[in-house]
Amino acid sequence: MAAASAAVAQAPFVATGNEDAGSTNPAAQVRKSLSWEYGPFVNGGLGLGNRDNFSFLSAGVQGGKVLTPVIHAGILSGQFELGANVMPLWLGFTPAQNPDANFLYPNGTSFTGPEGGGTYVGVSLTPVIFRWNFLSKSKRIQPWFQGAGGLIYTTHKYPPDLLVPHGDPGGTSVWNFAPQGGGGFRYFTRPGRSIDVGVNAVHISSASLGDRNPGVNASIQVQVGYTIWK
Repeated sequence: MAAASAAVAQAPFVATGNEDAGSTNPAAQVRKSLSWEYGPFVNGGLGLGNRDNFSFLSAGVQGGKVLTPVIHAGILSGQFELGANVMPLWLGFTPAQNPDANFLYPNGTSFTGPEGGGTYVGVSLTPVIFRWNFLSKSKRIQPWFQGAGGLIYTTHKYPPDLLVPHGDPGGTSVWNFAPQGGGGFRYFTRPGRSIDVGVNAVHISSASLGDRNPGVNASIQVQVGYTIWK
């Protein structure tokens, strides 16, 4: 009996999702409680490819709910979470207006004309965030990956395009969609509180709501937030 007890005491720790959920293990506490989360964040990044002179900055609030107990699937073991966020401040920084830009239409027609530019202001809503929280042995670090779909509204048509006679950017759209995906981690500073860091690849496109759909094919954006768990 003593030998069996010693063997159990010496056995390595294996995360099961049912480990101590007390104050010494805030990550396990969130897993066991199927918690709600909410908190503020800031987000910033850069365009890639032909948009490498674009940059982005936004701020908002994100919320979510852990929906499932731990699902065991080897190294992919974890829990599913559904979330959403809203960004009352969305800024897109683009090069200054260009009076001699070259435009190429899908039918092969091209011409030279004035192109808009500068700082674009708007708001963004991401109503659906599908997140997978990996099961971790750490008491404080919780890695995750996610896929999401967002909507962006800007006060002027984005991205910059042909300047029509009345002076507003024309051809694109004030509405753009933002499908995205990425990964990150949470660091629990204490029970019920975490600092969240994520990196997302974001595509911005009007889905041809305007005459042209040049979009932002790819951007890398980093998000940092503070989360309260309930």
